[in-house]
Amino acid sequence: MSRVCVINVVGLTPDLLQHAPNMRQLGAAVSWTAPYPAVTCTSQATMLTGLPPSQHGVVGNGWYFRETAEIRFWQQANSLIQSSQLLYEGVETAKLFWWFNQHAPVRWSVTPKPHYGCDGSKVFDVLDKTDCELAKNLGPFPFFSFWGPHAGLPATEWIAKATALVLRKNAPELTLTYLPHLDYDFQRIAAPDMARVAEVDRCAAIVIEAAQSIGAIPIVVSEYGLVPVSKSVPINRALRQAGLLAVRNGPFGEVMLPGDSEAFAVVDHQVAHLYVRDHARRAEIQKLVQSLDGVASVVHPSELDLDHPRSGEWIVLAEENAWFNYYYWLNDSHAPDFAKTVDIHRKPGYDPVELFMSSKIRAAYRLAQKKLGFRYKMDVIPLDASLVQGSHGLRPVPGRGPLIIGPNAPGNMLLFKDYVRQLIGR
Repeated sequence: MSRVCVINVVGLTPDLLQHAPNMRQLGAAVSWTAPYPAVTCTSQATMLTGLPPSQHGVVGNGWYFRETAEIRFWQQANSLIQSSQLLYEGVETAKLFWWFNQHAPVRWSVTPKPHYGCDGSKVFDVLDKTDCELAKNLGPFPFFSFWGPHAGLPATEWIAKATALVLRKNAPELTLTYLPHLDYDFQRIAAPDMARVAEVDRCAAIVIEAAQSIGAIPIVVSEYGLVPVSKSVPINRALRQAGLLAVRNGPFGEVMLPGDSEAFAVVDHQVAHLYVRDHARRAEIQKLVQSLDGVASVVHPSELDLDHPRSGEWIVLAEENAWFNYYYWLNDSHAPDFAKTVDIHRKPGYDPVELFMSSKIRAAYRLAQKKLGFRYKMDVIPLDASLVQGSHGLRPVPGRGPLIIGPNAPGNMLLFKDYVRQLIGR
């Protein structure tokens, strides 16, 4: 039996490795084929199951739940992965910040999990089941650097140190850890500073050293590669202008009503699920969306191995230099109140504009309200999709896509589960 430590370095690509000597010394990088969409939840579910999305059911970071007529993103329940056998079943595993962590059959885990009060308040925290008292030993997890306008290095450093602590204390057979640092500036800036790669490489070195100290084989993977983008495509606004998307106006702005809509899109970076209520109108709506500037193609899910009941009737692919925003209101004065906040669960689509801030003065004012005990909303996110300069979700040109570094590593994400189990000896 061998021990394995999988280090998921989000956004790492072969052409970035020259700035990452600690990871580069582990061996040659192998470019591997990611599923559609090349996003976190779908890629991780594919690695954990060895199955395509058409079989494991994780068709994006979020999708339309037809049973409840709700669009839900970033759900954490392990049961959402539809597979009878996951990578870590029967293996003593530590799972740190990988998705679908709640209720997963692993020995040790830690995952972000805020506390929510009945008055709408939120207290940031992690769900720590590592037996390592991470907050006591490392300090509280720096939640504001994990996502949002202040997303940056502290969160990745904390996760790396937590992983090293868990490795040395528990010596798991399999360790899965997640270093998100490259996900931030590579969406904010068209040509990010390569210092970001050096920073995440130093974090990876913390994990690599700890893994090797217990005789574990370090494996580096990434889920996707980020590419520069210069245009954003408002699919839902186009559908609304065509009279196909329904909204409800109210005291907190307009809210989308997917259950009452003839068509709407659940957008996820450069890929969108297009849901159409009346199948007789499918061709008409496909033609409408296909005509939008920035749309490369509108295809049937079966063409991308996404033919699953959770998928839309059509899958929309962006041009390489474009991405999809979720905006459905036609006037910013009618935008829902959550649009200007970091609210990954309420928004009916992925919103990378949450990485930007509209006003530091406003943020300081809202923070003062919070400290004084007043009700407040942190409405500091701009409504300007043009700010985003990087995205992912497609299969980019060689050298710009995801990779794996490990002994005799496979070239397809579908083979990862069997590859790791063979290394462990299971």
